[in-house]
Amino acid sequence: MVGKGWPMRSLLYLPLILAAALAISHPAHADQLAEVRQRGTLRWGGDQEGGGPYVYPRSDDPNRVTGFEVEIATRIAERLAVKAEFTQGDWDKLPDMLRTGKVDVIINGYELTPERLDLMDATMPYYLYRLQLLGRKGDRRHSTWDSFKAVADRAPGKIGVLTGSAAETYMRRFCNDDAGASRSVCGVIGYDGNTDTMREVETAKLDGALVDTPIAAFYASRFPGLAPVGMSVGEGYYVIYLRKRETSLLRALNAAIIVMVRTGELERIYRKYGIWDDAQQRLIEIADAGRFYGYDQAARTEVNSGAKPAQELVKTGPRERGRAVVVDYGGVLLQSAGMTVILSVLSFPLAIGLGLLVAVGRLYGAAWLKPLLSAYVEFLRGTPLMLQLYFIFFFLPEVGIRVPAFWTAILGLAVNYSAYESEIYRAGLQAVPHGQMEAALSLGMSRGLSIRRIIVPQAARIVIPPMVSDFIALFKDTSVCSVITIVELTKRFSVLSMSTQATVELMAMTGALYLLMSYPVAVLSRRLEKRLAGC
Repeated sequence: MVGKGWPMRSLLYLPLILAAALAISHPAHADQLAEVRQRGTLRWGGDQEGGGPYVYPRSDDPNRVTGFEVEIATRIAERLAVKAEFTQGDWDKLPDMLRTGKVDVIINGYELTPERLDLMDATMPYYLYRLQLLGRKGDRRHSTWDSFKAVADRAPGKIGVLTGSAAETYMRRFCNDDAGASRSVCGVIGYDGNTDTMREVETAKLDGALVDTPIAAFYASRFPGLAPVGMSVGEGYYVIYLRKRETSLLRALNAAIIVMVRTGELERIYRKYGIWDDAQQRLIEIADAGRFYGYDQAARTEVNSGAKPAQELVKTGPRERGRAVVVDYGGVLLQSAGMTVILSVLSFPLAIGLGLLVAVGRLYGAAWLKPLLSAYVEFLRGTPLMLQLYFIFFFLPEVGIRVPAFWTAILGLAVNYSAYESEIYRAGLQAVPHGQMEAALSLGMSRGLSIRRIIVPQAARIVIPPMVSDFIALFKDTSVCSVITIVELTKRFSVLSMSTQATVELMAMTGALYLLMSYPVAVLSRRLEKRLAGC
């Protein structure tokens, strides 16, 4: 039987506990450069889903990344006498990862903008980009920029852009220049990956795609059906972002970039990936002028280390098809499926246990406890899983509570699904005839013992089918965990699809793996139901 005194006394301490948790703050501000060197790693954030030539899976080992920014991060780390450590994150969530200390720097084609400078500090530029509009070869309807705008006898063109990028800002301004505030003269559609937009143009779902010049150059051979439309526009800079007031780290990063510019190391990297152009010569002028925050005059005087042999050009080559995709990427998809299984198998039992406690509390608990548990269930069911994961991973560090990505995924999935499991168990408990409880009490059992030995076992048989359905749903909901840097099966499919464009084959393998994971659970559930029905 539930006691009447101690729960109420415990409740009085809850405000104090919550206040103590919120009072926890970040440790005193330390020198980030010293911390990086003490740790021995420079943690840099990027998103493989953006594809080449920035950060993308290696063809010989998809578990590792390559790209010109990978090489830049490696060279900078070497000059800091540490190792570069890549951290996967969704492109638009990288500033949040930086703010909460999940990474030390962002290196992922992040453009220099006033809005970002309000939140983060930036190094000198390491690349000068422009924006290139691409259309289908032979498409006479869209042969110039203005041909994408709607006029009396012409429908508006649809242009794909990377969500949150400078390309999206530029194109939305272009499409609204002549239209005023009421309407747009062309359609701008945001995508999570650059190659998505190029593929959609190739298949005629879009009329054009606005991409950064490195992407247009790197993927030219992969998309032979596309051609440039007009001249490139909108010059800008890629910079490395870091947290505000990390002056020593900022100076060290700038010094490393300056040396790479002056020794020709950056040029060699860019030529390797086919993205060098004459505009990059201006990096030397920028370095010499010293017109950027954290400029280190001493870095300019470092002796040129001499020319190094030219590196072999990285070629994208033709798209892989059929059996080659299965052979090359089947293994890494299987490994990512293993992460999906681990997340599901660890989180669902916790969800069941917590859900059962909530259900029992709502039906048999103290009067003051029932509304709190009801609010718990409604809150979790009424807010998205992604928002809950975001809260644990990005907000809790603000009050000093840091939960690693893997355990954030386990905790988030378990807590979210506990609300649904509690409702399933509540229905199961209510389906047990009330006379069962009365009979147990009349035999001298306590209320708690009656619930454990009589009521819950009977309810468990009733709730097996809906619980299995939830477990199968959990397999698929693990894909949301990519927002907190977990690379599970769906995220791996998305990353590989962006870098290889073998979408059909990868989609078929991914679907087959999900089916192989969920179907045996359904079969086992049916057998268990039949066995229990015979009891």
